[in-house]
This record gives sequence, structure tokens and C-alpha cells, in this order.
Amino acid sequence: MAAGLPGARALPDSQYDLSTYWGRVRHTASITDPSTLLVGSKGLADAKNLLIAYKQGQIQSMTPELWKAKKIVDSTLHPDTGEPVFLPFRMSCFVLSNLVVTAGMLTPGLGNRGTIAWQVANQSLNVAINYSNSNKSSPLSWSKIAQSYFLAVGASCSVAVGLNSLVPRLKSISPSTRLILGRLVPFAAVASAGALNVFLMRGEEIRTGIDVFPVLSQKERLELEARNKSPSEVESLGKSQKAATLAVGETAVSRVLNSSPIMVIPALALVRLQKTDWLKKNPRYTTPINLGLILVTSYAVLPLALAAFPQRQKVRADSLEERFHGKGGEGGLVEFNRGI
Repeated sequence: MAAGLPGARALPDSQYDLSTYWGRVRHTASITDPSTLLVGSKGLADAKNLLIAYKQGQIQSMTPELWKAKKIVDSTLHPDTGEPVFLPFRMSCFVLSNLVVTAGMLTPGLGNRGTIAWQVANQSLNVAINYSNSNKSSPLSWSKIAQSYFLAVGASCSVAVGLNSLVPRLKSISPSTRLILGRLVPFAAVASAGALNVFLMRGEEIRTGIDVFPVLSQKERLELEARNKSPSEVESLGKSQKAATLAVGETAVSRVLNSSPIMVIPALALVRLQKTDWLKKNPRYTTPINLGLILVTSYAVLPLALAAFPQRQKVRADSLEERFHGKGGEGGLVEFNRGI
């Protein structure tokens, strides 16, 4: 994250207004831009050097080149560790990584074995993404990661196999309705298990809490700069379980908000398209069209879902545990990294 780079001068959080939903949407669309995946190690180093020059006062104002550099850094580095997130698990690769698994789950004629295999693959990807983008102030042990992984896989497979078995038994509904329900089965499993996966993979945060920090006023920021200190060096007020519960809960909701439209829109659109004469004559195009619909919907929905809640969440200190009461910064507020 840009804040972790050396230099006392604070970088602006974003070129958009993060206090508004639309500003967060535009910011999220920027950091989930898949074009940032094409930036190699040299491009990342150049972007970091530009931001360091700004933070050290060598560059006086934010320019389009600096905003581009910040976009690259923010989409590549973890905000807590400052280390690059492994490329397939970055949010800028979220849609592409999930598309591979989605293609497998949509393979026609999957039996229980195939369904289970692809659900295992899907949950493995979810575990990797959730772990890679979680708050790192309460890291998971490898035993906890393994435990959470197997619980998530078991829940996902149970949902998927159960729904696959249930739909054919619904004799009272029309064939077209049964077809629609059959199309929705893989995504229903994804939505329910995806939310559960977040809670399982980040349960340690809720148990031990995450770091919260005072919200600094402009005067306090300037005083830090005068002492050659960055706002990122402000000491944590301690770990809060309530903040962690809020962070994990909001992330789980954003996952459902992201998967639900993808679960519904492409499936219903494909059923409608399959009634056209052209697709009836060219059924081999059904899967590519379905994947195309999913790809377009995914890119449209991802920023809208992730922006539902601020990544850097601010709450009143008095809403957390009693030990934080009266310790908030400007306006009695504290902040924490929600994770993605």
C-alpha cells in the first residue's frame, strides 16, 4: 500500500471522494482494473519510486502520472504488509481467476464427482483470495487455515450436491422453470459458500480482534510531517473484536452482493437466448456466450459490490469495547482496515 512507503508526507487516499458511494465505486474500479496485472516488477518499482518522491517532498503535487503510480501500487501491494499480493489472488484478477472455475462448474452433464471437484477448486480459490486480502494484524496459523479450508469445502459441496439432487425431483414445476433452477444451482452454492468462506477464513480476526487507529486531524498530520513521521507510523490503540466482526461481516455481505447478480443475470439471459432460432441452430455457442455474459456481468458488478463499504472503515470509538472509549481521534473516530 502507498501509505507504507518511506516519507513523512501523506499521500491522498484517492482521487475520488471516498465518503460517497459513487466515489468508492470509481476508486474500486480503478484498483480492480485488470490492466494493472500487466505491470511487471520494474513498473511496480518505478511507481513506488514516484510515490516516494512525492512523500519526501521532491514532487509538489499529484499529477496524472502520480495517480497512475498510486493505482498500480494500491492494486498490487497489501495495505497491511506492503508486500505484493500473489497475482492470481489480487482483486484486479478476481474476475479472471473466478472465470476459469466458473467455466468448469458450467460444464454440461457434471455428475456428483464433477460437481464436487469444481466446488473444491472454487473454494480453494476463495480461501486463497480471502486469505491474501484479509486484515493481517491477526494472522492465521497454518492449522487454522487448513481447518477453515476443509470446513468451507465441505459446506460448499454439501450445498451444491444437495441442490443438484433437489432440482430434478421438483416434478410440479414446468420444464422451463426447472431449467432456470438448474442454471442457478452452481451460483447458489457459490453465493452461500462464499459468504461462509469469509467467516471461516477470517474467524481468527473476530476471536483476537484487529488493530484500530485514531483518525488524525489535519493539524495532527502536519505535526507528524514536521517530525518527519508518516501517518502510517501512528501507533495502534489496540485490537478490537467488535471492529473485526464488523470488518468480516461487511466483507461477507460484499461477497454476496458481488455473486448474486452474477448468479442470476447471465443464467436468465441465457435461457432467453436459447429460445432464439440462431442459438437453436448453433448450440455449440451456448457455453462461450454464457461465459461472455458472466464476464461482462462480473466486471460491471465487482466495483459496485466492493464499494458498498469503505475499505478503510471509520467508526466512533465509543461503539467499540469500553477500553477504546474516549480514545478516538478527530470527532471521536477510530479507523481500521476492513480488508477486501
